[in-house]
Amino acid sequence: MRVAAAVAAVLTVAAGLGVRAVAGGAFAKYAGDALYTVLVYALVVLVAPRLRPLPVAVAAAGLSWAVEFYQLTGVPDELGRRSALARLVLGSTFDPPDLFWYLAGAALAAALHTAAARPWRGRPR
Repeated sequence: MRVAAAVAAVLTVAAGLGVRAVAGGAFAKYAGDALYTVLVYALVVLVAPRLRPLPVAVAAAGLSWAVEFYQLTGVPDELGRRSALARLVLGSTFDPPDLFWYLAGAALAAALHTAAARPWRGRPR
């Protein structure tokens, strides 16, 4: 499961970069928000591969929400002015719609995790 989670994390980063490269505006921003939580989801699975999808989804969404609410302090914005990595990880300003897109990303990741965990039964005959 850890290898799958690591591959998912790399693919998620690639998807996020790809969305930013080909799209702009609200679509790219909110797709990036959802993918941020998908990445957090993959990292939680990497650390705790035996957790079931629902607890991982709750953890990923909760961590994403915590970062979003942390932005209300102004600290992430200040750190982001000094470090591109901090800006990528922590963002800069609180945006309420982001909270929805984090939930959407967690739900998508949990659905994919659930589907991947099901035993493969081969093609229907």
